[in-house]
Amino acid sequence: MTDTTTDTADAAGTPRGQTRRGISVVVPVKGRVELMGRLLESLATAVSRCTEPAEVIVVDDSPQPEADRHRENCRRHGARYVEGPAHVGTKRNFGTRLAQYDLVCFVDSDCRADPELLDRHVKALRDAPPQVAAIAGPGILAEGDTAVFRVMRRSWLLNGHHEDPVRYERLTSGATCNLAVRREVFEKVGGFPEDSPHPTGGEDIELGLRLTAGGYVTACEAGAVVLHDSVGTDTLGAVCRRLLSYGLSEQWLSVTHPERRRFMLNKISVVAAASLAALAARRRSRGRSLLAVPAVAGLLLARQVGPLLGDDRTPRALADSVACALLEWLFDAGAVAGAVRYRSPALLFGGFEWPDDSTYLRSEEK
Repeated sequence: MTDTTTDTADAAGTPRGQTRRGISVVVPVKGRVELMGRLLESLATAVSRCTEPAEVIVVDDSPQPEADRHRENCRRHGARYVEGPAHVGTKRNFGTRLAQYDLVCFVDSDCRADPELLDRHVKALRDAPPQVAAIAGPGILAEGDTAVFRVMRRSWLLNGHHEDPVRYERLTSGATCNLAVRREVFEKVGGFPEDSPHPTGGEDIELGLRLTAGGYVTACEAGAVVLHDSVGTDTLGAVCRRLLSYGLSEQWLSVTHPERRRFMLNKISVVAAASLAALAARRRSRGRSLLAVPAVAGLLLARQVGPLLGDDRTPRALADSVACALLEWLFDAGAVAGAVRYRSPALLFGGFEWPDDSTYLRSEEK
């Protein structure tokens, strides 16, 4: 098909010449060679199925010999390999500056693309009115076979937002495992932030808030699917790292957007406060005050387990829900670390107010 061009400008407003119609895929990566190889294979198929020109750009900061393996995989699957910075938001911005097309799709390295992914994103953005600046597609979590996966499949904190595009027509922000944007608008609002905590810093949420503040909309395309590998939910170490980084990121968002800060019953802070109070009263109570600490922790845990348990009341479901709840306390621990990092005692009982469902448009409301 014949390409047409549109004038665009960089983030500072400087004309950059001509950008052709089509879609560029930007994938940030470090390590994950086998996962990346599977993604590149799936994207090659998606590129061949797309009705507009498409390209894949991989931005990598892996050490040797992984970097060479990424280069070879890119050559094999027709992708462009570039060395880039360490910060994931900066990688995405860097890849966008190298892109030759007017639409950009961000996919994470631990995903696999549906064959129709790029064509769905292109058609959704071409058919949408100009105020629709982004299209969010669902990231369907692949089934894992470990006990940790079974436990953490219940966790909204780990997996909740990835499947939102199945349930909604419009979101405040879309997860960057599967997000397509109009490049001109993306650059107009400044791209992804580059000062967020690494490796998972809430860049997608912050970008979505700036798009919304600029009068733009993030719409959903349920048919633009990626399969999200279970690697981040399969092992205890991966779960711990993700939850801690999510908690830290919440406090970065709270500092970046103080207008969205709200009271949060941080379980780590509550138990710590109860422990200090119990220790202060230990002599007067002859040690009985110390019993308040496990009582408070138990009440907080019970309050959390109910929603995780749902309708399944079997002993195994109860055990899995308790284990999931306890691991989710790592999110609160990350939030406490964020309060310390940003020297804000108020954040010990505060956090970021996520966009409520009432700000979204459910699929049945369209």
